[in-house]
Amino acid sequence: MSHAVIKTASTRQRRVSLPPYLTLPAALVGGAVLLPLAYLLLRASEVGPRALEFALAGRTLEVLGNTALLTALVTLLSTVLSLPLAWLTAATDLPGRRAWGVLLALPMVFPSFVGGYVVLGALGHGGLLDAATGVRWEGVYGLGGATLALTLFTYPYVYLALRAALRDFDPALWEAARSLGHGGWSAFGRTVLPALRPALTGGGLLVALYTVSDFGAVALLQYDTFSRAIYVQYQGAFDRSLAAVLALVLVGFAALLMLLEARLRGPRVLYRSGSGTRRPPLRVLLGPWRWAACTLVAAVTLLALLLPLTVLIVWLLRGLPGLELGRDLLLPAVSSVAVSAAAALLTLLAALPVAILAVRHRSVLSVLIERLAFSGNALPPIVVALSLVFFGARYLPGLYQTFALLLFAYTVRFLPQTLAVLRTALLGVNPHLEEAARLLGCSAAQATWRVTVPLLRSGALAAAALTFLTTMKELPVTLLLAPTGFETLATEVWAAASEAFFARAAAPALLLVAASTAAVALILRGEREPQ
Repeated sequence: MSHAVIKTASTRQRRVSLPPYLTLPAALVGGAVLLPLAYLLLRASEVGPRALEFALAGRTLEVLGNTALLTALVTLLSTVLSLPLAWLTAATDLPGRRAWGVLLALPMVFPSFVGGYVVLGALGHGGLLDAATGVRWEGVYGLGGATLALTLFTYPYVYLALRAALRDFDPALWEAARSLGHGGWSAFGRTVLPALRPALTGGGLLVALYTVSDFGAVALLQYDTFSRAIYVQYQGAFDRSLAAVLALVLVGFAALLMLLEARLRGPRVLYRSGSGTRRPPLRVLLGPWRWAACTLVAAVTLLALLLPLTVLIVWLLRGLPGLELGRDLLLPAVSSVAVSAAAALLTLLAALPVAILAVRHRSVLSVLIERLAFSGNALPPIVVALSLVFFGARYLPGLYQTFALLLFAYTVRFLPQTLAVLRTALLGVNPHLEEAARLLGCSAAQATWRVTVPLLRSGALAAAALTFLTTMKELPVTLLLAPTGFETLATEVWAAASEAFFARAAAPALLLVAASTAAVALILRGEREPQ
């Protein structure tokens, strides 16, 4: 019987008719996302046989090895750090676990280049350690510095995924294992760890893609990865087509990571074993270990949150006498807000038809368009920026270094995250409401506009806010595509920190951190401590 139902649903899916008022704009959005990748392929093909030779050159392989090593280290360390932190704050009787749960997520408010700046400001040449000890400190540069900065400020991606999985974990599985005589470690390995597998791989993928695409931290800490090599190749080399070859290698590496995650995640899905009534979450008693656990979470909070904030405030106090409020802070802040608001609105408008088409009119074409829209996840920001620089300079010189091209790049870059939020919100809207509107005489387009869109208001606001705040932190796309003389808070921090003017970078960095804190508050808004 169940097979018959599945077959009927599948047949219905193939026969579904797609409304043109959604299909046309959604197809345009899907095609636009492909534009950067298609143009990179075209530009790289102009290199001819030298493309393969350049891709396999010793220097390219060395940079690829650096990128892979940094990605592996940051992902591994983030996972090792996040697993006990998530367990302690979500599944034990840790004192103050709710407050610790929020504090441990806050390090993600630091953009990567601000993280690199904080490490330099504390441990680099002329940093706070130099000033405190009076000893000329060699500084933390290269692989060590990049690993430290990226691990401290990206581990929350794994931590948040694990906390969410632990809150949904069925405690009956743990109780069954304990009742069968398994000790704590054995029960954890047999019941909890398998249930956390999707969160581990998904969170690890986010950290890995973030590390692969990072430009600011690795550039400030002088570690050669693909993002930095592409930027240097573009800025310094006569033949910029070779930068396109490097960009394609980076895209291939990011796609390989996504395939690896899908394989590690596996097809298995775990469900609750009970009747469906939600039970209180798992609470394991720590006993005498609770204070040792408190020491661990306090140490991580101190290292990843309080010390970076202290570094920023110390440099801010040192830089206050020379701070020009208008030039250094107000103008970049206004520019950041204006361009981020425009990017949020444009991305939302682009994602809306794709989300409605994918959820309400499931078909082969709508699935394809949705996959195309999500493929932006495999395009690191430096790749998006580089391809649009090439495309604009050659075919659309009137648009090169204009706000229009900059906003288009932001839309391609942030479309996947906006689409994911909208899609989730739309899945919660009852489709029978639209059917009722149709029965009352509305056309399909009127039912979508009058019923579906208003019910998406909360999800749309959350998606727009998320895009707004991630645009505020964006660096490589802004560096390569922004109009001449256009400065944002991110470029202000970058310009000052890359010249070791740590005091001048502190004020815009703190403003960025404040804006990012609002984003984390938005992410954590859905967390409610179960009663």
